[in-house]
Amino acid sequence: MLHYSVVFLVIALIAAVFGFGGIAAGAVEIAKILFFIFAIFAVISFVVGLMKRN
Repeated sequence: MLHYSVVFLVIALIAAVFGFGGIAAGAVEIAKILFFIFAIFAVISFVVGLMKRN
């Protein structure tokens, strides 16, 4: 999932360079959403891992 957020960020940067503002803004929003979902899953995985040790 982190890979997809980086891909959308690169798409946003390329679109911004060529002047496609709407596409760039959409790609940035998708990248941010995917990054936060990845971060939430990472925290949940960490907490579950700590609980399984005990």
